[in-house]
Amino acid sequence: MNKPLRRIAIFCGLLVLALMIRDNWLQYVRADELNTHKLNKRVEIERYAHARGNIVVEGKAITGSEETDDTYYKFKRTYTNGPMWAPVTGYASQVFGANQIEKLEDGILSGNSDQLFFDRTMAMFTGDEKKGGNVVTTLNAKAQEAAFKGLGDKKGAVAAIDPKTGKILALASTPSYDPASFAGRLKDDEKAWVSLTEDEDKPMLNRALRETYPPGSTFKVVTAAAALENGKVDDIDAATDTPEPYILPGTATPMVNHAQGCENASLNRAMEVSCNSVFAKLGDDVSRDKMVEMAEKFGFNDPEIDTPVRAAASVYDREMSRDGNAQSAIGQFNTAATPLQMAMVTAAIANDGKLMKPYMIDKLESPDLEVVQQNEPEEMSRPISAENAQLLQQMMENVVERGTGGNAAIPGVKVGGKTGTAQHGENNSKNPYAWFISYAKDANGSPVAVAVVVEDSDARRDDISGGGLAAPIAKAVMKAVLDDK
Repeated sequence: MNKPLRRIAIFCGLLVLALMIRDNWLQYVRADELNTHKLNKRVEIERYAHARGNIVVEGKAITGSEETDDTYYKFKRTYTNGPMWAPVTGYASQVFGANQIEKLEDGILSGNSDQLFFDRTMAMFTGDEKKGGNVVTTLNAKAQEAAFKGLGDKKGAVAAIDPKTGKILALASTPSYDPASFAGRLKDDEKAWVSLTEDEDKPMLNRALRETYPPGSTFKVVTAAAALENGKVDDIDAATDTPEPYILPGTATPMVNHAQGCENASLNRAMEVSCNSVFAKLGDDVSRDKMVEMAEKFGFNDPEIDTPVRAAASVYDREMSRDGNAQSAIGQFNTAATPLQMAMVTAAIANDGKLMKPYMIDKLESPDLEVVQQNEPEEMSRPISAENAQLLQQMMENVVERGTGGNAAIPGVKVGGKTGTAQHGENNSKNPYAWFISYAKDANGSPVAVAVVVEDSDARRDDISGGGLAAPIAKAVMKAVLDDK
């Protein structure tokens, strides 16, 4: 070969090599980046070229797919009782993307998951239309309905868990929204999206998982747990060394009690009538570091609690002063919790000290209903001993039988609970949050633990209380679960 031809051959070879490198770079190295690029519409078009699989509750689909007149986006998502189930499903929109289960399990629902490779391959040979798989949840339909209807037009949230397994039974948030209202590509969909995202009441916020509130007196069960575990209380019916007034350590500020007879009140009595002074002093006696340790065993300060939707981290301050710790021990100051977190605390107590990891997806199914992934209960921690958990149960049941939680009582059923009314706003100027945590027992133990928070309501400030507003909602959810067994 003469020299000019050799140079041309080498040059052409380099061009081919460069083309191969470029092709492999695009197909393998940058594949994920290009597939998810905001300007790449092929992935979205393919996602809505066929019906999505469904999200299922107790054997019934709460989602669907509707054929459209659009040339490219042939199917759009539909929802049954969309506002009630939105905190569970999230949304899947042809324009605005997806969130929550719709996003996290998009591979299964769209049929694109590697777990469905065999199904896609068989469909190619048989000529069948591509189908998505199903996501089967742990939710209880009656409990969810009771939670959603109980909240009504109030702003708030409910989380309910099976203490023995960690299965989430209800997850409600109000005000809510209908994911179907912006599932398509029409002008009305855009208007609905804009209206929802600009709404000051934040209807698209999942308050059960993603909003934290001062838990108020419901946190006193954590303080009681810390006191028992650290030997600060041996007998729940013995008098405590609590002065009246109790002065916050390092300050001249008295801790205000809203109940009578709190001086030297026993732990049991203090829980029954919700004495701030007793629990503030116990928090200081236990110490900040031991209070942090106990709170974290229950799940506080954990930024990675996935249900699989990630919950916001609940907070117990690791660096606050002594007086701050005393105030935090009654659920104020910097303490903040999601409804899910307080349901977890309650579930651990009801389950004799064992905290199960909360989850709301039972299994994933292929289009032909074969199980491709089965989730199993998983122990998360053991915050307290079984003995101390039973003492806490005794105190919480006393709250319902003789104390501030009477509105949660269910005839013939053992119910434990704790009320909470948490102040918020500058100088406590806004209406307080009304909390209630509870569990119910049947012959086989406790099948349900519930946390309810009512963020605001039309009630007069003096009428807002956990026992008055939140306890009846918790009762309805517990009764729904018990009646369904």
